[in-house]
Amino acid sequence: MAIILPMKVSEVGEFGLIKLLAELVPGDSGDHRVLAGIGDDAAAWAGDDGVVLATTDALVEGVHFTVGSPWREVGWKAVAVNLSDIAAMGGAPRYCLVALALPADAEVDHVVELYRGIAEAAGRFNVAVVGGNVTRAPGVTVTLTVIGRGQDEGILTRSGALAGEQVAVTGWLGSAAAGLRMLSAGLKLTAETEALLKRAYLLPQPRVAQGRLLVQCGVRAAIDVSDGLVADMGHICQASGTGASLEVDRVPIHPLMKAAFPGECLHLALTGGEDYELLFTAGKDNMDGIKAMLEALPGGDDCPVTVIGEITGEPGVSLFRAAGRPYRPEGQGWDHFKKGG
Repeated sequence: MAIILPMKVSEVGEFGLIKLLAELVPGDSGDHRVLAGIGDDAAAWAGDDGVVLATTDALVEGVHFTVGSPWREVGWKAVAVNLSDIAAMGGAPRYCLVALALPADAEVDHVVELYRGIAEAAGRFNVAVVGGNVTRAPGVTVTLTVIGRGQDEGILTRSGALAGEQVAVTGWLGSAAAGLRMLSAGLKLTAETEALLKRAYLLPQPRVAQGRLLVQCGVRAAIDVSDGLVADMGHICQASGTGASLEVDRVPIHPLMKAAFPGECLHLALTGGEDYELLFTAGKDNMDGIKAMLEALPGGDDCPVTVIGEITGEPGVSLFRAAGRPYRPEGQGWDHFKKGG
């Protein structure tokens, strides 16, 4: 008689677990007026005076940041990763709740610095911190819930991509993963490169203005690049029932990062994650105009928009080089429970 061992979370992975749990909880009964539920960047429902957006995310010591990380930057990043989810839905973040889990011997000065970072990021994006919770725990966990508003023109979702549309991404990819590599290994690079990569990893910039403009331009499909370009493109394709073909030589990689990591830069850009840029799709006739308007926003010089491929009718994400040769990356992106991320 075969012995059936209990299945481990590492065997199903992060997204398999989410799918399993989603089947257990109540969904929209109709009167909830849910527009986007489990499986998108944020939940969305029709409120009495407009669309409400809500998201929650956590930073865990030892997983998302290490002991000794600068506390102000941890606070900024905790806000930024949640605002990025609202940006990926094309909304405006409005309110924030903060839940802190702390060991009893945590230093008060560190917690104050953490909150300075939270306050700085919230103030930068006009978000009110309206409450939360503090509890005791073996290590530090910072969990935020952000509530925002959608636009009258609609919201961005992962399920809105159509075959024939072009795929584009804001900003530079792989710099955050390179920053983590630099800090973890104690690498010494040029001062300009160190500043760029440290900022990309510790102080990500949620593309709130860009997300809102995409909705106004008629875009309907988007996601923020948190798990890695290949993985997040896969999320759009799965939700939309499409495929995608991406030309890896078009993927935007900052010249300083490329010079510092010449052999790894493409791998980091494709699978590194935590860039928090917006990956979106749009019709070929509209893409040039959308690109021009996005790059005309304040700070557009540091946030280029690059077309990297197109949506196809065949399932799956195909990668190829400029000459049409297939390209196979080492890994697909971040997964909290699968071995190797």
